Formats: sequence, C-alpha cells, structure tokens
Amino acid sequence: MNTVLLLVLTVGTLWAIQKIVGFRRALVSINSHPGLRTVFSIRGLASLLPRIPYITGGRNKAWQAKHSAFAELDLDIVSFVSALPKASTGFAVADATAIREIVGSRQRFPKPVAMYKGLLFFGGNIVASEAEDWKRYRKICGPSFSEPNNRLVWDETVGIMNDLFDNVWGGKTEIVSDHALEITMPLALFVIGAAGFGRRMSWNEEFSASAKGKGELSFKDTLHTVSEGFLIKLLVPEWAVPFRKRFREVILGFQELERYMHDMIELRRKAEKKEERYDLLSSLLDANDDPVNGQSLLSDQEVLANIFIFLIAGHETTAHSLCFAMALLALYQDEQEHTYQQIKKAIPDDRDPTFHHLSALDYVEAVMNETLRMYPPVVSIPKVSAEDTTLATTNSAGEKIIVPIPAGASVNLHVVGLHYNPKYWEDPYQFNPSRFLGDWPRDAFLPFSGGVRSCLGRRFAELESIVAITMILQKYKITVKEEPQFAGETFEQKKERVLKTKPGLTLTPVRVPLVFTRRD
Repeated sequence: MNTVLLLVLTVGTLWAIQKIVGFRRALVSINSHPGLRTVFSIRGLASLLPRIPYITGGRNKAWQAKHSAFAELDLDIVSFVSALPKASTGFAVADATAIREIVGSRQRFPKPVAMYKGLLFFGGNIVASEAEDWKRYRKICGPSFSEPNNRLVWDETVGIMNDLFDNVWGGKTEIVSDHALEITMPLALFVIGAAGFGRRMSWNEEFSASAKGKGELSFKDTLHTVSEGFLIKLLVPEWAVPFRKRFREVILGFQELERYMHDMIELRRKAEKKEERYDLLSSLLDANDDPVNGQSLLSDQEVLANIFIFLIAGHETTAHSLCFAMALLALYQDEQEHTYQQIKKAIPDDRDPTFHHLSALDYVEAVMNETLRMYPPVVSIPKVSAEDTTLATTNSAGEKIIVPIPAGASVNLHVVGLHYNPKYWEDPYQFNPSRFLGDWPRDAFLPFSGGVRSCLGRRFAELESIVAITMILQKYKITVKEEPQFAGETFEQKKERVLKTKPGLTLTPVRVPLVFTRRD
C-alpha cells in the first residue's frame, strides 16, 4: 500500500513540476508581459465557471470588464497565461493601431478555423475557412452583396414594416411588448427570407407548433426553427436528439432547410427564362457560373452552406442590434426626440423612406452605430499568431511598449474593450449617437470585424436597421413599459435592467419591455 501511495505521489509531483515548468516557459516567451494569470485556461469548460482569482478567468468576463482590465494595467494589450490543461499564452488587444495591423496581416494572424468547425454541418463556407478556400468563397460570395441587393433590402424592409403597421398593429394607439425581441426577430427573419432567398412572408402567417402535411414545415417555419435552434444543432450530440421533442424539431428544421434550398437552386438553374433577381441566393448562383468553362465554381452543397451562414449571421445579429437600439431610444428620450426631428427633416411629409433618402438619414445611422459600439454582436474576435512576432502599444504617458507574441499564441481582438476605450471615445458609457457625425475613429469601431475578412453583410444589416428605426419613429414614440414591481427604481437601475445581456451566438438582450404609442 505504501509503495502504491509513494508511486502516486511521485507521479503527481512529476506532473505538477511539468505543469509549473510549462507555465514558467510560457511567461518567459512573452517577457512576463502584464495580464491575467490562471491555473485553468480562460477557454473551454473552465470559461463557464465564475471568476476565481488565479484559478479561472470568469464567465462572460470580456463583456463585464469592458475596458477596465486594460485601464488597471495602463496597457491596451494585455496577456493571459494558464497552466491547465496545458500551458498556453494569449493576448487581448484593445489598441486600434495594433488591431489594424492584425486584421491587415492575415498570414501572420490567421483565423483559427478549428474553432469554427461546428459551422461546417452544411459544408465549407466563408466563415469557417482560410487561405485558398476562403479566397474562393470570397470571390463568389462578395458580388452577391451588390447595390441592387442593397435596394432590395431597403424596399423589402419598407414592405415588411408596413405589413406590421397595417395588419398587426392596425389602428391601435398603443402597442405593449413584453420583450421587443418578439418584434425584431420576425422582422429580421422576414427580411432575410425576402432579400436572401427571394421568399416573402407575412406577419399574419402564423408560425406552426409542429410540422405540416407529410412531416414538412412551411418555409417560414423552417427559417424560424433553424434560426431559433441553431445553438441546439451546434451543441447537442446526435445520440441525444431522440430524447427531447425540441431537439427533434430543430433537426427536422435543418433537414427541411436543406431540402428547400436544394429545390430552389434546382428550380432557378433549370428555369427557361432567367428572371432578373437580386436576392442573395440568385446572385450567388449567377456569380457561381464560370463563363469560361460553363461549370460551377462551388458545388451546390457549398452554395447551400454559404447562404445558410448569411441566414444565421444576418438574422440574429440584426434582430439583437435593433432590440438594443429601441431600448436605448426608449431610455434616452431626448435622443429619441432628436432622432425623430431629424427624420421629419429628411422626410417632411411622413411618407415611406426611399433609398434616395439614405444620405439624409445620417442621424438614424449614427444611432445604429452607437448601439453597435455599446452592444457589439461579438465581444471578442479570435486570431492566432502563425509566427514569432511583436505588436506595439502605448501607455497613458505615451511610452511605446513592444509586446512579444510567440507562435501559436491566441490573439483576441477585444471588441468591447476597444469600443469602451476612452482613448478613442469620450465618455464611452454615455449613449451619444452624435459622436458618429463628421470625423470619428473608424479604426476603433469593429462590430463587423475588419480588414478583408470584415462582414460581407454589413450594408445589408445597416440598411435594414435604418429603415426599421426610421419607420417606427415616424409613427410611434417608444417608452419603457411601466411595471409595478419596478416603480421605485432609479434611471440607472432601469437602464441596467432593460439593457441586461446574456451570452449567446451573439450578445443577447434578456428582456426589453417596451410600449409603442402612436404619434398624433
């Protein structure tokens, strides 16, 4: 027994020494650059645990800390080093100049595509690829987000908003929503359905609770099920699917979406008369036809995989951003009134906004930019260092500091730290859309990533949001729903409650209770 115990202690001691040596080597490789030191990696299962000093980094730490972790160290590049499960180094970057260098140096700082392998269940796509594969997808997908598609997004959003006003809200003087996401999620879904797939849907077309007909879902139900159940598909293993009805519904939704998209691809490819269509799927199919040899550059499965990525990225991101924007306008009534007056100035007769009004609606765009600054869809964008290199930053005294970045280190673009960095944004916790008028620090604004890998659908989302906010404010005043249990709260308490977030595929509002009151 003593021999066994001695053997266990010896092995344990050797293992501990190995981990300590690995940890110290990791520190040496970065010249002990200041930052976070933990036993467990800030990624993986340990990231789900609460913050325990020197043990774990903490759940949702990046969002909660914003720029404070950088301010405490007086550096806009901070390190993190952990010992388990193996010694690892990484960096969080909230320096705009360093971030511009990172996104502009794809060979030095590639995307860690292994982290995105969960997005490959329909096939290779532009998000989960790098190098030559990414170039091929970018060449085909890029032209789909064209000026004609932008106009289509605008016109379809106008139609969808009018459908909401006429056929759902009708002649009501007051519409009460327990959570504004119940408005913005269908809105974003309908826009991506029309401008992404060329399939229009109506607010009065109910979502069914179960499959219709021969076990099939309507197209509207399919998009809804896939969008709402994406994380289930991503995280739930196949063996667990039969045990819950919700899991089975999500898997059915993904099967139906694949069937619908294959059918649409086949129909448009075989059509005798080619219609002039500008939805993303049609544009993607057009761009995919190689005029030299008449063959497709991407397989049908790759076309399907990429249009699916546009669906997931465009739906939830836009819905959440619109929800946050309406919450901020409801909380900051002066800003809402100023935005309304700017809309009236741009469109004095209260008619529907047209694409020609876009330049005059710059304050609405500023509202959305400020919303995205304060509530970016993703709080951190991962990169990895492909080689031993360096990055530079400065402290508050203006002293230049060279940071060694070893090969294999993770390099995270700390979007929320950048967006709340007082070096670039005066009074960063204040909702102030006017900061986006005139000159503003574009390198310090990263809601859609940056460089050549920035989001292709950026303008799609921006135009949809501008139209939605413009048309709502033309007709309605937005206020926070008064609830008895919150009668005595201060403004700051109300703000914290209404803008409370939770982690998800993108930063998610927990509950935004709003009232829309018809303007006289």
